[in-house]
Amino acid sequence: MINEKLPKIWYGGDYNPEQWDKEIMDEDLRMFKLAGIDVATVNVFSWAKLQKNEDTYDFEWLDEIIDKLYENGTYVCLATSTGAHPAWMARNYPDVLRVDFEGRKRKFGGRHNSCPNSPSYRKYSTLLAEKLAERYQNHSAILIWHISNEYGGYCYCEQCADGFRSWLQKRYTTIETLNKVWNTSFWGHTFYEWEEIVSPNALSEEWGVDNTNFQGISLDYRRYMSDSMLECYKLEYNAIKKHTPDLPITTNLMGLYKELDYFKWAKYLDVISWDNYPSLDTPISLTAMTHDLMRGLKQGQPFMLMEQTPSQQNWQPYNSLKRPGVMKLWSYQAVARGADTVMFFQLRRSVGACEKYHGAVIEHAGHENTRVFRECAELGAELQILSDKLLDTRVQAKVAIVFDWENRWAVELSSGPTVALKYVNEVHKYYDALFQQNIQVDMIGVETDLSGYDIVIAPVLYMVKKGYAKRVEDFVHAGGTFLTTFFSGIVNENDIVTLGGYPGELRKVLGIWAEEIDALFPDQSNQIVMREQWGELKGEYPCGILCDLIHSEGAEIKAVYGSDFYAGMPALTVNTYGSGQAWYVATSPEPSFLQGLIRNLCQNKGIIPPVAPVAGVEISVRTRDEDTYMFLLNHNDHEETVDLGDLKATNMITNHQMENTITLPAKAVIILKKH
Repeated sequence: MINEKLPKIWYGGDYNPEQWDKEIMDEDLRMFKLAGIDVATVNVFSWAKLQKNEDTYDFEWLDEIIDKLYENGTYVCLATSTGAHPAWMARNYPDVLRVDFEGRKRKFGGRHNSCPNSPSYRKYSTLLAEKLAERYQNHSAILIWHISNEYGGYCYCEQCADGFRSWLQKRYTTIETLNKVWNTSFWGHTFYEWEEIVSPNALSEEWGVDNTNFQGISLDYRRYMSDSMLECYKLEYNAIKKHTPDLPITTNLMGLYKELDYFKWAKYLDVISWDNYPSLDTPISLTAMTHDLMRGLKQGQPFMLMEQTPSQQNWQPYNSLKRPGVMKLWSYQAVARGADTVMFFQLRRSVGACEKYHGAVIEHAGHENTRVFRECAELGAELQILSDKLLDTRVQAKVAIVFDWENRWAVELSSGPTVALKYVNEVHKYYDALFQQNIQVDMIGVETDLSGYDIVIAPVLYMVKKGYAKRVEDFVHAGGTFLTTFFSGIVNENDIVTLGGYPGELRKVLGIWAEEIDALFPDQSNQIVMREQWGELKGEYPCGILCDLIHSEGAEIKAVYGSDFYAGMPALTVNTYGSGQAWYVATSPEPSFLQGLIRNLCQNKGIIPPVAPVAGVEISVRTRDEDTYMFLLNHNDHEETVDLGDLKATNMITNHQMENTITLPAKAVIILKKH
């Protein structure tokens, strides 16, 4: 439970009454009660209002807002508002201003505009966080602290360059070690003094997106920038904890956001929170995968859905409305996959600037007689019925997929073999194959213990970090099933190739070696040809992007390539290692092959779905001790019937008894408690 003061699924969102005349808040509070809103996130971007110069703070307006919310039954998620520095700070302390990728010094404007290594930013942001904690440490309204907002964006100023050099010295100790791990003998890059090293941007090593002359340098800069922003977060975190040690602290992450290593960040968040903004055409399984990834950041601990829109966004190329029922459907998708909150950006729609067309519970019409408000109120009422029943339940999975941000950076910084290789896309292909079969998945990092899983899948494990191959070997030897793919085991954590044949350190457990990697053009394909029928897999299946040319070193060859000069070479292998199996998929197959492969692997380990799959109907299960809750979410535009088999259950909202089959209307959600 995030905070026992409010023992239910929290319902609310970002609220900015300081942007409005005071009487508006009275009307908002009336409508909050109608909608079942019980949590408001306040003070997200109010630094300039809280502090008009170095020495002058004004908290009285915030006192009034927090008091008024609490008096009217609404708790507070209190932000530190350090996501955008005030104009006076930019003028008086230009070290807070970022330098962009092109080497240009920014002026005041926008948000997320502070240099993470600015002494002035760190000083004043930490001071503000501490003053807020001192002032509100005993306020009964506060449920949780929200530090800054959506950290992100890199800086390339001189103070960041200085910080980078210091970071490198701590990591590598000597300049000789750094030269070795960066392979600086290439292109005459040998460094003799730390001061010779500069940030990799458009003025030095990089161009465009993910193009670099030196992968090791660019990879380390990404690590350093992620660490720099994390250090800013930790300064505020520690300042707050001094005064409110028992209140949880979070910051809102952004799902698959590329620039920060969220597994490293998660160690310093008391609860994970994230902002979910799929497009109308985002695959449902990709959103589900992202929820599972956020849950996986803290080994299955329930997370917060901190932001979503009730209706439409404002920043995508085409900002479609959420169709009737979709807001509730997507809200419950988050809950089904581990969220203990449903929160929005925003509660009242802004009147000006770039977010005035971003949806809200209270629209510009200003009253409750809107479709969006009615849907929000309906969901709020259901969350009151659910009360605390789902709190502290967990999603249980026997299959895990490995996701690693540093590996992702390295894959996409690679100069070759193809621009078509996108790490998230390849991970999602395997996730989707499981999703379509109602098999629950944990998304895990490379530090996660593998022993609790029957199957571990690590797509495109290009970077094998120190000790990880041994952990895979131990997992397989003890009876686990491990699967990895083409372009795996290539480099170490410094992006230096492991010599002796791919897949490097994974070669022993996989029982294969690869000598070449063929890159196919978008209009090209090869075929995976099954040697014999295995389960539903038979005949041949298209494949593309990359094809590893591999040789067996003891692995059984299950399928071969169908064409080109490497026709007949292995495309799918399995190696028995100890009591387990290690599989290698040497290319990128089309979905039906992956679904057949995954189905066979799961059946071999006795992993079966809770109910038979129905296309477009998502299934997820949360459990606690003897209580099991199953979510059925119909993403289709038409009704569907789901066969419950022998399952007998109670509808959590209507309290009706359910068995045999269940009919789900279009976009409907049913939550069942198993008997």
